[in-house]
Amino acid sequence: MNNEDFEKVFNVQVIICKRLLIKKNEDYARGGDKLSNFKSAAGLQRCTPERALQGMMAKHQVSINDMITDLDNGYCASLDVWEEKINDALNYLFLLKALLVERTDK
Repeated sequence: MNNEDFEKVFNVQVIICKRLLIKKNEDYARGGDKLSNFKSAAGLQRCTPERALQGMMAKHQVSINDMITDLDNGYCASLDVWEEKINDALNYLFLLKALLVERTDK
């Protein structure tokens, strides 16, 4: 893949991730705090919000790993399925970054 094609893939991916994060904000943000679910989960699990996020993100990592194993065995899921998993994984990393920025700003 040449640089121009890669940049197109990248730019579209960023737009998709942004749209999903904004859309899911309605479902997950409580009291105007985009990161409230991770903080609540941290309280339940007696850990940091970052550790709680890692646990939630693990299911997406496992799913991607399983799909890569499927590739090794000759089966490729549809691009729509790949996109859903990749979007989720990337968005968890964006949310992790937000948690870290919030932590260092305090």
